[in-house]
Amino acid sequence: AGYEDLNDAARLSADPTFRLIGSPKIWDRGAALTSTLHWFETELLTREENLVGLMAVNRDVIGQAETLDRSDRTVLDIGSSESPMHGEQEGGAYNGHFESVCYHPLFLFNDHGDCLSTKLRPGNVHSADDWDELLLPEIERQQVEGQHVAFRADAAFAKPEIYEALEKRGVQYAIRIPANENLEWAIAELLFRPRGRPSHKPLVRYKSVQYQAGSWTQSRRVVVKVEHHAGELFPRVGFIVTNLRLPSRAVVRFYNKPGTAEQW
Repeated sequence: AGYEDLNDAARLSADPTFRLIGSPKIWDRGAALTSTLHWFETELLTREENLVGLMAVNRDVIGQAETLDRSDRTVLDIGSSESPMHGEQEGGAYNGHFESVCYHPLFLFNDHGDCLSTKLRPGNVHSADDWDELLLPEIERQQVEGQHVAFRADAAFAKPEIYEALEKRGVQYAIRIPANENLEWAIAELLFRPRGRPSHKPLVRYKSVQYQAGSWTQSRRVVVKVEHHAGELFPRVGFIVTNLRLPSRAVVRFYNKPGTAEQW
């Protein structure tokens, strides 16, 4: 059918690892070819019980790897991505951010880059839709295992209900939030470049402020990073809401570590 995910089927069918996983009977001729993969997608993957089983297998394998990790801390990253459509599949819709007709799946990762859970969604839903279906069961699972859980997400997940759910469960978090006039007034002194000839090296400054948006039930800590770059008229400014008790620079470094979701 020309689907993008089958472009490499012929090459991968000769891959030694895939041939070994498949069966000794096919070592001499390769693993699944495009015809078999089409059948897998259009028949096996259309049955709900098979999808549930595949998800369970994925989580069990990751769970075995987690038993080898001696760390008592787990960091969870959540993010959405684009899955372009190649036909008239059900649930596809135009997404203005990606400027394409697509699905808009949601992914949950650990700090090793393992995909813990995912949800296929219509292309026109908000990035944070169904966050609780993926995130809350994983937090509970990790805490039952005695793990201290931390969480990172971009500004699409800057929602009061997410902050409150994390705080209720004792989860530390760092979530980027959009700029607004009140926040910019709180850091006004950092928005202006110091007098004198600008350095070729970026000037980076940090600040921590207490801030309460109109939709919040309480004030929260917001860490700000301001960067002045040579040749740029305006500074680059980022705001992160957090309950981490770390210096501002360390909070920013913690937030900047993910990126797995962007690769999918």
